[in-house]
Amino acid sequence: MKLKKQLGIGILSMTLGLSLVGGGTFAYFSDSETTNNTFSAGTIDLTAEPAAILEVDNLAPGDSMIRDFELQNTGSLDIEKVYLETDYHVIDAEGDNTEDFGEHIEVEFLYNVNNLDEVIYETTLGELREMTPEAINEHIFYPAIGEKGLPAGDQHDLVVKLNFVDNGEDQNQFQGDSLELEWVFVAEQGAGEEN
Repeated sequence: MKLKKQLGIGILSMTLGLSLVGGGTFAYFSDSETTNNTFSAGTIDLTAEPAAILEVDNLAPGDSMIRDFELQNTGSLDIEKVYLETDYHVIDAEGDNTEDFGEHIEVEFLYNVNNLDEVIYETTLGELREMTPEAINEHIFYPAIGEKGLPAGDQHDLVVKLNFVDNGEDQNQFQGDSLELEWVFVAEQGAGEEN
C-alpha cells in the first residue's frame, strides 16, 4: 500500500507542478493610471457702453447728433460676428402722422470719432429695422471690425450719426412726436478649434 500511496502522491505532485508551470505562462506585467479631466465652456459676453445711446429733446428737421459707444468683449471666447437688431416705437403727439417718423431719421455708421466724414453705411431707421441681421453685419460691422472680429478682452468704438432729415417739404405732422429706439447687439462666436 505504500507503493500506491507514493504513486498517488507522485501523480498529484506532478499534476500540481504542471498546473503551476502552465499557469505561469499566462502571467504578465500590468499597470494602470487614472487621469482626471475638466471641460469648461467659454463665454461670450458683449457689452455696449453707454447703454442709453440717445436721449435728445426738441429735434427739428435738419438737426443731427453724433454718439460714440464702445462694444466690449468681456467674455473668454472671441466674437466672430456682431449683429444688430433694430426696433422702434413712434409716439404720435397729435395723432395725425401719415408717414413713419423713423423713415425721416437717417443713420450714418462712421469709422471712428477722428474720421467723421468716412461713412461705413447710411440708411434710415425704417430701413434698418427691416434689414436682416446678416446684412447689417455685412454692411456695418464687417467693415468696422474686419475678419478678426472682436477678440476676447478687446473693444471697438462704434460711432453713429443720426440726422432728422429736412426733406424741404411740410413735416409738421412730426411736431411733438417722440421715437423710442431699441438696438440689440447680438454676438456670435467663431468656429471651434482643435485643442
